[in-house]
Formats: sequence, C-alpha cells, structure tokens
Amino acid sequence: MPSKDFDIIILTESKYAESFNNTGNNENVLQEDNYVKAALENLNLRVQILAWDDRSFDWNTTKYILFRSIWDYFDRIDEFSIWLNKVCSQTLLLNSERIIRWNIDKHYLLDLEQKGVHIISTVFIEKGSNESLLSLHLKNKWKHTILKPCISGTARHTYKLNMNNLELHESIFQELIASEVMMLQPFQNSIVEKGELSLIVINGKYSHAVLKKAKKGDFRVQNDFGGTVHIYTPTSQEISFAENTVKASIEPPIYARVDITTDNDGYLAVVELELIEPELWFRINPQASNQLAEGIKKLI
Repeated sequence: MPSKDFDIIILTESKYAESFNNTGNNENVLQEDNYVKAALENLNLRVQILAWDDRSFDWNTTKYILFRSIWDYFDRIDEFSIWLNKVCSQTLLLNSERIIRWNIDKHYLLDLEQKGVHIISTVFIEKGSNESLLSLHLKNKWKHTILKPCISGTARHTYKLNMNNLELHESIFQELIASEVMMLQPFQNSIVEKGELSLIVINGKYSHAVLKKAKKGDFRVQNDFGGTVHIYTPTSQEISFAENTVKASIEPPIYARVDITTDNDGYLAVVELELIEPELWFRINPQASNQLAEGIKKLI
C-alpha cells in the first residue's frame, strides 16, 4: 500500500487550482477554500488544494478528499462519473461517495419528502418523455413555473415559465428532455419578494445563514446573474427545519447547505439540499471553517 503523503486534498476545479498560491487574489472561491485549508493545517493536518480532474496526482496518496469548489462537474457529468468511480476505490470522500451519488440527482427531493420534509411541489420529466410544456401545466394546474435540469447548478437551463411563453420554450424543452431529466415546479413568489435562505449545517448543527436576493427584474439569486448575499439571522423554526432536513439525508453529512423558502401556501419548504460543492460563506463566518476542520480531524 502506498504511503499517504496527505491527510486531505481539498478539491476545486482546474481554473482555480493554479490561483491558490496567489495571495493577492481576492476571488471569493479562493478565500473560501483557503479558510478551510488554514483551519485544517492549524490542526496539524497535511493539506493540498487540487483540481478534481488533475491527472498527474495519485489519489492513493491522500487519506481523504474534501469536495469544495468543483463547480464544473455538472457540465462534465459523464467525465465526472467516470472519475468518481475510480477515485472512490483509492481514497475516502467527504462528503461520502454514497451521499454524493444520492445528492447529484435531484430525485433526492422525493426521498426527503417521504421522510416528512416539506419540499416545493415537483414534477420530474424523465428523459425521452413525450410530454409538452402545455400538457404539464394543464395537468398540474400551474400557471407560473420554474423549469430546470435534474442534474445542474448555477441556474443552467433554468427558465421561468407562464402560460404566455410556453410555446417560446417548447423547442429547448424538447431538446433537453431528449438527453436529460428535467424538473418543473410552481414558481415561489417569496423568492422574488423576500429572497432565498441558505442555512449552513456543519457536523449536524446550524452554523450560520445568508439571505440571497435576485436583482430587480430577475428571479435567479446567484451572483452570476446579479444576485446579492446578505447576512441573515434565522428564526428557531428555520434552524430546526434546516437541521431536520439534514437529518433526513441518506446518511449524516459533515457539511450541508439547506436552501429554503416560504412557499406560496406560507410553509417553509426545501429548495435544495446541497451536499457536494455548495458555497458555504466562510468569509462571513470564518469560525465555521474551524468547526468543519474539527469534524474532519475526528475522522482522520
């Protein structure tokens, strides 16, 4: 068995990997991952930051790999799946391989619902379906919806639909469902009116939270589309909801981000449970990176 040169490798994507030695670079992703690296090193762990697709690295030489800013995996899902199949036999994954495989596909929302977690009503349109957007809207009695892929991130192919623009989107919808599973959900007014909450849960316990707001005239809260992030103090109900959502995961994750909103009926609902590579906003609460590092230290 080869020696373990590293305790943990923090995974990023290739466009960031070479930048981590540039201390003058203030990109948020570099700050975030460097917080984690420093916290782990402060516990005397041997740490490196590498791209997940680094072909020169021997993954047998690290005890663990920690998935962080691998924000290109969903655009390269076939390549990522092949890599994942290989690397999980060489080292241990955080979050675990089982969690990652479960969380990649947003069908996991149905598993959460079965365990009593309230989710936004969701219809999955399986690959090869002959459904039309009009038939889906009529069948579900929805007039305003969000269409998005089942495996995705950063609002890739995410569309806000209504009864007046279905025909304009029918062509791209048919193109998409020919090759991937899509999701249709009723549009949640509170996301535009109030924003979307992200609660960070580390080692099973709430750590901190942010409120993400879309720019005026848009519905996407990601900063790629002009969205803004604000420090947020959640209610005890919101904290309990987030922690209970994490408990309903397929197994306990070491970190999680629970994206929630108040649905159109006034109930807290899960938008997504992010367990693979969510932004965790350590720059807002640096202490949280220490909490994550301490949880990892207990495993090593």
